[in-house]
Amino acid sequence: MKAKPRQHYEARAQIAKALAHPSRLLILDALSEKELCVCDLTELVGADQSTVSKHLTVLKSAGLVSGRKDGSMIYYRMQCPCLGGFFECMESVLKTNLKTQQQLVRAL
Repeated sequence: MKAKPRQHYEARAQIAKALAHPSRLLILDALSEKELCVCDLTELVGADQSTVSKHLTVLKSAGLVSGRKDGSMIYYRMQCPCLGGFFECMESVLKTNLKTQQQLVRAL
């Protein structure tokens, strides 16, 4: 296997860091269904507008979401549709972990 340049792994880490927050995962899940404005996301996340805007900035910097301005509103959408497969993979890992934990408990 030929190793990729370090910058490649640093770029991957930036994306992984952007995904490493429950609110950002919730935002991405919502945006995978439709375009939403910050006000919609604020209500969904249960945080103030400033906090949600910071989360969106992180996601935008990682290239995961993009925004379009419509008057005074900015509407955000998922920039990377392949995340659906990644989320399915995560759910599979969660199910496997749960099965393993249940087996361990039964063995007690």
